[in-house]
Amino acid sequence: FSRRQSEIRIEADATVQPNGLLRLTDQKPNTIGTTFYRKAVRLLESHINASVRSFSTCIVFAINPTSSKEGGYGFTFTLSPTPYRRRAGSGQYMGLLNNITNGNPRNHVFAVEFDTVQGFKDGSHRMGNHVGVNFNSLQSDFEGPVLFYKRKQKEELLLQTGEPVKADILYDGNTKLLNITVYPAKMTPSPVRPMISRPVPKLSRIIEEEMYVGSTAATGKGERSSAHYIMGWSFSSGGEHPVATKLNLSDLPRPPTNTSEKSAYSSKEIGLIVAVSAVTLILIAMRYKELHSATDGFSEERIIGSGGFGTVFRGSLSSSLSDQIAVKKITEGSEQGIREFVAEIESLGRLSHKNLVKLRGWSKRNANMLLVYNYIPNGMLDSLLHSVPRLTGTVLSWTMRFDIAKGIASGLLYLHEEGEQIVIHRDIKASNVLVDEDMNPRLGDFGLARLYERGSHNGYPSSASDVYSYGVLLLEIVSGVSPTKFINFKLPDWIMAFYSNGEILNSVDHRLEACYDTEQARAALVVGLLCCKQTPQCRPSIAMVISYLNEEDGIPNIDETWGVSTSSTTVPTPLSLSGTQTG
Repeated sequence: FSRRQSEIRIEADATVQPNGLLRLTDQKPNTIGTTFYRKAVRLLESHINASVRSFSTCIVFAINPTSSKEGGYGFTFTLSPTPYRRRAGSGQYMGLLNNITNGNPRNHVFAVEFDTVQGFKDGSHRMGNHVGVNFNSLQSDFEGPVLFYKRKQKEELLLQTGEPVKADILYDGNTKLLNITVYPAKMTPSPVRPMISRPVPKLSRIIEEEMYVGSTAATGKGERSSAHYIMGWSFSSGGEHPVATKLNLSDLPRPPTNTSEKSAYSSKEIGLIVAVSAVTLILIAMRYKELHSATDGFSEERIIGSGGFGTVFRGSLSSSLSDQIAVKKITEGSEQGIREFVAEIESLGRLSHKNLVKLRGWSKRNANMLLVYNYIPNGMLDSLLHSVPRLTGTVLSWTMRFDIAKGIASGLLYLHEEGEQIVIHRDIKASNVLVDEDMNPRLGDFGLARLYERGSHNGYPSSASDVYSYGVLLLEIVSGVSPTKFINFKLPDWIMAFYSNGEILNSVDHRLEACYDTEQARAALVVGLLCCKQTPQCRPSIAMVISYLNEEDGIPNIDETWGVSTSSTTVPTPLSLSGTQTG
């Protein structure tokens, strides 16, 4: 940046160092730094045509945390109506907004955040490592742990190690699709598959005709601070497929060596030991050697599932059916995997309900961490809905579907209202529901769950987010259509189109033919839509959902407050999926 310094505007603690490295913040507490390209960029086609033009940016950055703590808070790539962010706050506000402007629709600010501290506005401020997409707010519309794809396998990437990281952000104005790819800057070739790929139709409500392109960063209180460096940055917009100039790592100025004394992995292991110790009285610590033997040395032939942060193996402790187990082996070196390991033990280790997966025990040897569950023979609900079930060889019957839907709701009621603590699951979907030999559903995968003490209403998220996810799942169970089927709109919007036309039963899975209870199906679909109301406060509690499904209370009509999903680019019609209703 030394030769281009006249083209950028830097404010607050941002500075261009002699070697051309742009430092947004140093490691001092409660600082911010911003940089913007001095000239406004035209991002709308015209006043009449408010379509957002395609754009592409490439950023190479490095984050060095303090030597003794976790560091924080991260930085953003930002589209702003001004080339500065006056009165923006530090810490969780990341030099972008403050407690007054956050969430104001007049901000006209779009940001991709590279966040190293989680817990915005819930008071926890725990270690994070994620990328989020924000519109006028620091509350991300969607986010995900930082990962990249290498030879079709997910690999986690830590943001604040001091090593150069490259981010490619591409927006296609025709499809309104936003792709974000984050990966080690030294990696060649770059990943083909992005970590985030989502339509962002609301961007057109954010972007003004001319915007300023730049970055913001902030540190937090005490030692929650990191130095944020931008080594190189390119941007391009307009045309059919603008491509930002590729940045060669060897041509870029290097950031200072990371002198952090702590290893993120070892600090997480310390937290892991503490968390595990708190529940060892009610959860069995199992011998690693026994589990190694039960899975034939974690043989590939024993794999029954895999994800970004772990692989699940089928195991046998003995020849007895009751000793058939599923062993989840956390991916070594995965910080997110460690967090999910802790969350599973903290939540499932304390819970017991017929509609929740049973966590039998855990094991840890060096960097190898294992979670042990009862083996559930019928597998995941999504495979039963969208492929031939392994048990019956036929499509799931209506009775089975309705009972499964009510069983999941029963498990959620226990989490929200009946357990010792309030548990918000935060990841309810068909692939996280397992179905046992009696076709009883069991909600699992508590890696994102949060626990809160009853009677303490300060800061914990509303159960309405779980209710929304349950509503989508209920609609999927009845319609047989996967929520991932759509690009321009969401499943609830498609079902709502049938409802509005007075033909909601036409959205029932056609593979059931006429073999279903019409009143139950109508009730389930309407309840699913009620759960998906855009205003969280208007959604029913899970207790009310159960009451509706059991016909104990009358189901209210859906009124004009329902609202189309904010991420839908078009309002669907019942014909939008005509002929393809197979999931």
